[in-house]
Amino acid sequence: MIEPNPKADLLRYLQDAREALLWKLDGLSEYDIRRPLTPTGTNLLGVVKHSAGVELGYFGDTFGRPFFGEEPPPWWYTEDAEPNADMWATADESREEIVGLYRQAWEHSNHTIATLALDAIGHVPWWPEERRETTLHHVLVRVIADANRHAGHADIVRELIDGAVGWVKGNDSMPPGEQAWWEAHRRRLERVAREAGNG
Repeated sequence: MIEPNPKADLLRYLQDAREALLWKLDGLSEYDIRRPLTPTGTNLLGVVKHSAGVELGYFGDTFGRPFFGEEPPPWWYTEDAEPNADMWATADESREEIVGLYRQAWEHSNHTIATLALDAIGHVPWWPEERRETTLHHVLVRVIADANRHAGHADIVRELIDGAVGWVKGNDSMPPGEQAWWEAHRRRLERVAREAGNG
């Protein structure tokens, strides 16, 4: 009989999303990982930087385990930070620096998760006072949802850059079809959308 291990299950889904997100950077130039491909500026390296900040905040500050000391980086969530500063990397912030920070965030988060019980109480400083108190379980579910949401953003942004798709390296999870098939499929969907729009 398999013994249930909710914490291990949750951590596995979080790790899957983390790795999917980093894989989207593989093989791309500095320009491509920073390119804003939506009207709001969504870009791959910025999504990784944001995801590092999310983990460091929720698994660090929330449980009294801050990652940064007295002087957090200028993009950290403070009153002085530029709006949306965590969603893009400056020219001085290297891919290695951002990816390294994300991996450090994993270690910091994993230590919090391993150390505390799922019902451990934390306080989210940036939530309204009346609902700041939460549990590690709630935070884990919230961060898993956030990580998967951003992995989905990264899927779309990467496909816009070079057509690469898929959940994990070596397994694109896509139905079979050559380039010509996909082009015909897209034309068909466009035709159906126009028919429905004129409907």
